[in-house]
Amino acid sequence: MKDGLIFKKIINKEISANIIYEDQIVTAFQDIKPKALVHILIIPNIFIASSNDINETNKHILAHMFDIAVKIAKKQNISQEGYKIIVNCNKNGGQEINYLHMHLLGGEELKSLY
Repeated sequence: MKDGLIFKKIINKEISANIIYEDQIVTAFQDIKPKALVHILIIPNIFIASSNDINETNKHILAHMFDIAVKIAKKQNISQEGYKIIVNCNKNGGQEINYLHMHLLGGEELKSLY
């Protein structure tokens, strides 16, 4: 799994990204290797390695990430037709970067894994 340093560099504006939204808690930007017409990553501004590391002190961040995902879906005009929100956890769960992140995908029909 890749180190999450790239996400920290995006948050700190050390490398460029097409940032869609940012506030004190999260940053959202377009994925550089999109899997759908709309593919946005939403990341916490503090380091959390994976969903396994959500606890009493930081669980509000995950709720905020979902709230922002819904707001972005509406702004991107994908909320009516539908979208996916995906959070992968560790290697077997498909997490490629060691930093909690949420994928917002939409803009076209997305196939289900089940």
